[in-house]
Amino acid sequence: MIRVAIIGCGIIGASIAFELSQFPELKVTVFDKQPPAQGSTGAALGVLMGVISHKTKGRNWQLRQTSLQRYETLIPELEAVTGRKIPFNKQGILMLCSEGEDLIKWENLIATRRSQGWQLELWDVERVRDRCPHLSLNDRIIAAIYSPQDRQVDPRALTLALVDAAERNGAIFEFGVPVEAAEMAASLKFDRLIVAAGLGSAAVTASLNQLVDIRPVLGQALHLRSTKPLGNPDFRPVITCDDVHIVPLGNQEFWVGATVEFSENGGEIQANADMLAQVMARARSLCPALAEAEIIKKWSGLRPRPEGRPAPIIETLPGNDRVLIASGHYRNGVLLAPATARSIREMILQ
Repeated sequence: MIRVAIIGCGIIGASIAFELSQFPELKVTVFDKQPPAQGSTGAALGVLMGVISHKTKGRNWQLRQTSLQRYETLIPELEAVTGRKIPFNKQGILMLCSEGEDLIKWENLIATRRSQGWQLELWDVERVRDRCPHLSLNDRIIAAIYSPQDRQVDPRALTLALVDAAERNGAIFEFGVPVEAAEMAASLKFDRLIVAAGLGSAAVTASLNQLVDIRPVLGQALHLRSTKPLGNPDFRPVITCDDVHIVPLGNQEFWVGATVEFSENGGEIQANADMLAQVMARARSLCPALAEAEIIKKWSGLRPRPEGRPAPIIETLPGNDRVLIASGHYRNGVLLAPATARSIREMILQ
């Protein structure tokens, strides 16, 4: 039996735990100083931008494709095993294109996706108005890209279901454990150590004498409740434009986000209220009815971004083949979680 320790129980650590727990030859223990689904996972919007991404080849596309395919079976599988309901929007993503957007680039992507077995559609403004009457399409909006096979999932509900299912398969979860204690336990008792601690991964790897440089990028978002139903009740995709997402949740509620805020001097990042106000203003310009919506909650979170290299980091720690890194997913942790888990499983079982 191979004893595996996982440090971190956000969406990445929980996905890896569930994946590995399905193999009897692996004994899985997960450590985290917090309860599951905290940190960047608890702050994420769960928008899965895979097909609509301009990544078309190499590792970045393969991870996206693998995850999108797995989500179609993973969500019903988890719901059946755990009895939990995981909000999963299968109505796609509608991206509004502003004036100056290169539509030829999108036509080329549509052709590429068709050759890869995926679907994208270029809509004119009239079709957008017909399908989404709640949107205000000013003269700057020239078209839209509809991606029916992209998805949105509730990251917290998904993570809790993954933990539940992994426990049912025999995985052990130890919460409230400081990282230092987890490192010591892992070094003494386990054959493999998987570092999936998001921003905490840098400290863990530094203690193992090999720093993996991962730095924070702050994001802010809002939870709104509309006073009345918006749009077409039979067509509720995620709406995105200029990197602002309007995520329908049902019951006339929406998530709106998110900002992208960097540290100016390498120190702590303070949430900028003006940047959140700008995001909300852009959302209201797209959907004027949101101006009357009640703000239920505002929140922020820190995304783990690798310094000087592409995200994510999925590899063996240099100089120590017992330690695997699965971290630094930046803005795509929820999207890439299933593929990351599969990659780690292959690395261990090979």
